Amino acid sequence: MSVLIRTADRPGDLGWMVQAHGEAYAAEYGWDVSFERLVAGIVGDIDPTRDTGWIAELDGRRVGCVLCVAGDDGEAVLRILLVHPDGRGHGVGGRLVDTCLEHARSHGFRGVRLWTNDCLDAARHLYLTRGFTLVDEQPHHSFGADLIGQTYRLALV
Repeated sequence: MSVLIRTADRPGDLGWMVQAHGEAYAAEYGWDVSFERLVAGIVGDIDPTRDTGWIAELDGRRVGCVLCVAGDDGEAVLRILLVHPDGRGHGVGGRLVDTCLEHARSHGFRGVRLWTNDCLDAARHLYLTRGFTLVDEQPHHSFGADLIGQTYRLALV
């Protein structure tokens, strides 16, 4: 099976990001539609002059995505990483994170930050193995669940 990482610039890519997040997180974690609304807002706020997104394809089918959004503080923000269940076990998540980090480095960002939840073990593993450090955690009730939100940072310079 062949994995391709490409920019998210084709019709349907942004809608797929929203739909795939909504469906996957509802099925796997029981999160409600407010999570899909959050993702839709993030995707809707993409500024193509400063932000970049990627789609992972496995044999021509979308199976993953990530965004690299320019923060106002000189840092890049890694957003909405997802590997669809059909794409797991093929190194898709690592390749998406690495693509985002390479982009941030090549565009002169001083660091990358991200926000996630502690129940997302596979994603947290990807971040930790690439040198991200947990800098904050806060309990919250969102998406119909009690969660612990976490902020991670990685210095690039």
